Amino acid sequence: MRSALVTVDVGAPAARPGTRRRPCPACDRGPRDTALAVTRKPDGGLVWFCHRCGVRGAANDDRPGAPPAAVVRRTAPPAVDGNAATLRDRLWRASRPIDTDSLAAAYLLHRGCALPPVGADLRWLPVLHHPSDWAGPAMLALVTDALTGSPLTLHRTWLAPDGRGKAPVEPPRLLLRGLAKAGGVVRLWPDEAVTGGLGIAEGIETALAAARGFEPVWACLDAGNLASLPILPGVEALTVFADHDPAGLAAADRVCAAWRAAGAEARRWLDQRPGADCNDFVNEMCHDPR
Repeated sequence: MRSALVTVDVGAPAARPGTRRRPCPACDRGPRDTALAVTRKPDGGLVWFCHRCGVRGAANDDRPGAPPAAVVRRTAPPAVDGNAATLRDRLWRASRPIDTDSLAAAYLLHRGCALPPVGADLRWLPVLHHPSDWAGPAMLALVTDALTGSPLTLHRTWLAPDGRGKAPVEPPRLLLRGLAKAGGVVRLWPDEAVTGGLGIAEGIETALAAARGFEPVWACLDAGNLASLPILPGVEALTVFADHDPAGLAAADRVCAAWRAAGAEARRWLDQRPGADCNDFVNEMCHDPR
């Protein structure tokens, strides 16, 4: 993974040891921002970390007269595969909305999911080729940067011809190769619908199962993306529909802690059965897919 050097000014922290929150100069969200955590250690040194953009660094000397700026190392975006980006855009343009009478809608309803609204980054294609040479219907999810909304990659789920489950291929879900996924989400509700609160889950079906009782929701695709979801401007409350497994629990705890530290409300919803998620809960407790 490539990295780049970034110079940031963390300002003048208080003299006493402890952690204070302040605006991040790297992602620059304004003077009222509190994404950057600056910690003064007992020995007088400083460490800082932005819970939004990930910039981090340390300084051993911030006495009067010492320069306030420090050079830190920040991960740079990976190189984009131009052919993969072209394929992503071509498939997305060719895809169709998930109307109530579509096969993708039949699949989601069979799974106990709510259907996403108009404008969702979830669509479908009647025919899409799988690397195994099988071809059939597929659901397409556009993965976008959680903060900027810029397109990253495409998540594909191949469906059974009657919509009652996934296609008989292995694996039935694939991301496009050559494109970044880190920091991405599937906006199952468009940005304009996210006005104060947001629900997140790892999987698309898990998020849409949660949407039967809570909306708007986004899918983060995996525990890593969920754990590192940045603080989103204008979102005051976050509800995490966690997978009940070690990675899912750790990810939910981490993102909730980061959001609470930034002054937002954050809570975790959990099916108490180990190995279960919200989609399992809906299907076993509230929904008969027959």
